[in-house]
Amino acid sequence: MGKDDIEQGEYSAKDYHDPPPAPLIDVEELAKWSFYRALIAEFIATLLFLYVTVLTVIGYKSQTDPNKPGTNECDGVGILGIAWAFGGMIFILVYCTAGISGGHINPAVTFGLFLARKVSLIRALLYMVAQCLGAICGVGLVKAFQRSYYVRYGGGANELSTGYNKGTGLGAEIIGTFVLVYTVFSATDPKRNARDSHVPVLAPLPIGFAVFMVHLATIPITGTGINPARSLGAAVIYNNDKAWDDQWIFWVGPFIGAAIAAFYHQYILRAAAIKALGSFRSNA
Repeated sequence: MGKDDIEQGEYSAKDYHDPPPAPLIDVEELAKWSFYRALIAEFIATLLFLYVTVLTVIGYKSQTDPNKPGTNECDGVGILGIAWAFGGMIFILVYCTAGISGGHINPAVTFGLFLARKVSLIRALLYMVAQCLGAICGVGLVKAFQRSYYVRYGGGANELSTGYNKGTGLGAEIIGTFVLVYTVFSATDPKRNARDSHVPVLAPLPIGFAVFMVHLATIPITGTGINPARSLGAAVIYNNDKAWDDQWIFWVGPFIGAAIAAFYHQYILRAAAIKALGSFRSNA
């Protein structure tokens, strides 16, 4: 008899409780201040995320500009530093906002949690709007403070790199977002939290590391999107034809990756379909 069989046979004695599924449409949320506080938290967190990370990208390109006297390719933070900036900011911001909004800071994460019935449709849609607006404002601040550098060094916009086709870029975004959203599900799993009391405190750490590792792998391919709000914010402010031509990759890829991660975690690892069927048979 396996571990899962024991848990199913002693369902009433398990030491954790899965939260009930969120309603598809929860109109009552619109009357709660906590809901609007969560929207504000998502807006500010995404604004800060884009401000710091896009500044890091532009600063690196400025320090390694071959046309600028006194610079060389070894100057600046490098790809490793850029990856640390993205992963580190996610770690910080998820830690700060997890208790208020859940610390999504990414429409793909919100979409995955919606598919898993962790958030309602209304909350998911308004979270995405807040995240996109925050991203646009964050990149807008970068352009306002360093306009000349911003225009000269590409504005931190995501574009498919030369030598890669769109299929490769799409695949990189799908796999990268899968890694991120799968990590989010695993780090916030109530079953794991019950067994390891330290996990809720450390949950932002593996999520930040997932962002860091995905950036190391995909910066050379797409500049690493895995966050539609991040890609949209940079494209809106930079407003370059190439960035807009490739924009669909940074929406379709992350949403597909998030959907696969949600299905994998909920219906394979957590066997939600089997548990639902067992509950139905028991009631019958």
